[in-house]
Amino acid sequence: MITLLPRTGLAEAPALPARVPVTVLTGFLGSGKTTLLNRLLREPDLKGTAVIINEFGAVGLDHDLVAHTDEQTVLLSNGCICCTIRGDLVGALERLAADPSAQAGHLRHVVLETTGLADPAPILHTLMGDPRVSRNWRLAGVATTVDAVNGAATLDRQPEAVKQVAVADRLFLTKTDLAAPDTCAPLLERLRQINPSAVVSTEADEALAALRGLLDASPLSPALAAIAGNRALAFHPVPSAGHDPNRHDDHIRSFSIVRDVPLPRERFFAWLDMIARMRGDDLLRVKGLVHLDDSPDRPLVIHGVQHIFHPPEWLPAWPSDDRRTRIVFITRDIDPDAIEETLRIFERRRPRSPSALPSQPPARRQP
Repeated sequence: MITLLPRTGLAEAPALPARVPVTVLTGFLGSGKTTLLNRLLREPDLKGTAVIINEFGAVGLDHDLVAHTDEQTVLLSNGCICCTIRGDLVGALERLAADPSAQAGHLRHVVLETTGLADPAPILHTLMGDPRVSRNWRLAGVATTVDAVNGAATLDRQPEAVKQVAVADRLFLTKTDLAAPDTCAPLLERLRQINPSAVVSTEADEALAALRGLLDASPLSPALAAIAGNRALAFHPVPSAGHDPNRHDDHIRSFSIVRDVPLPRERFFAWLDMIARMRGDDLLRVKGLVHLDDSPDRPLVIHGVQHIFHPPEWLPAWPSDDRRTRIVFITRDIDPDAIEETLRIFERRRPRSPSALPSQPPARRQP
């Protein structure tokens, strides 16, 4: 079932003047996360950036390899943040929120570097679904590094690496100068097949600029980047037969649903709730601009990872002349035709009486 995050926080945690963006920097072992983070922290105008580093092992090392900075650095060791120490992540963010500089509004963003073995989905669940976190912090986006030399073999062997690519807003292909000339093109094509909505950077300076842009982005930018500009997907209806260019290894698949006609609010949220409840484990990422029939002049932005969805956000106006509903799915072992057909079924349902219509999207407590 969908969990919509509350906008009010808990009394136990100190409130920040405004919600601070958190950028998740992930990527498999040896793919260059720490190198990219070092370059970022050397930027002269990064004041107000806190760094959370997760390491796997009894002795923390990565935090000693990160460039010295006057900003806050928090080490989470002795476990992978995606499974054993998620409570430590919550505690680290609460400590950051209680810091006097953060309380004074000087903390501008946080970079969370995960261990290379991390499945990013539980981390995103914590950032999006824990009310102690969502009160003060918001997910700015996910950046994933991919090693150009070993990336193809890593994707073949490591399912975590595939998920790291699948949920990314930005993909950074590293070590391109060390890779064989015929290596990068097939790997780039594979990355685009897994996640065609992500921006891919292949140069170090380009990657740094893209990561900076993610840090400074508005709350809706990661979702809008792939949707409003029609950049990576053509937003055609889901193909029912033939070759699917967005399919990868018969497991990870990307597709989009498009509607030219505005959707009825109640039936749309009922449908979204149903697919999250029934297939949430396999909804790796969902982003969309939705045209609802009761709000024709402004689009609804949805953004979810598995069972967890951000509170829907309304844009003040459509970003372009294209007012279609466009929803991008990155899924595992889900038939796109089945998702498309369920929406058709909900669209055909008879509406309830006006008094029965919900005033808010469906919500439920955390499981």
